[in-house]
Amino acid sequence: MNLYDDAVLVLKGYEDQPELRDLYLEHLAAHPDGMYKPCTAGHVTSSALVIDPVAGRVLLTLHKKLGMWLQMGGHCEPGDATLAEAALREAREESGIASGLALLPGGPVRLDRHPIPAPCNWHLDVQYAALAPAGVEAEISDESLDLRWFGYDEVAGVADESVVRLLEATRARL
Repeated sequence: MNLYDDAVLVLKGYEDQPELRDLYLEHLAAHPDGMYKPCTAGHVTSSALVIDPVAGRVLLTLHKKLGMWLQMGGHCEPGDATLAEAALREAREESGIASGLALLPGGPVRLDRHPIPAPCNWHLDVQYAALAPAGVEAEISDESLDLRWFGYDEVAGVADESVVRLLEATRARL
């Protein structure tokens, strides 16, 4: 199985947000290259909210290009076999947490479609949650302006609504 086939299976099995899920599936059906950045009609991305449930905190990155506090994530790469693998890879790369991260069981937590500057137009983000070992230290990567742990109650004050919804959905699964 390849990444495209995995994405279709993951999305077909995702029961929440049916209208958005169907839009993702329609996009992939119309764009066989829709998993990767060169697809100018938009492309699927994969992300993970890194969470330390013991301390009640989440790790956010200050995105270099957007200047916004976001979860870890980004473009799928040819070496990614699954969306889950892509999300975990991005979480490790951007958090500097080399070991101990594990995706929250049950597949994606949310979907979030958001516009991006041309020529790509849309990110169709498949959002996971990654559990971090209690008290783990993070290390900023070249992709971030800053990296910081925030208490659950601080997230709404620094991040946009999509991150807040992702945190709420993640906490509901814990």
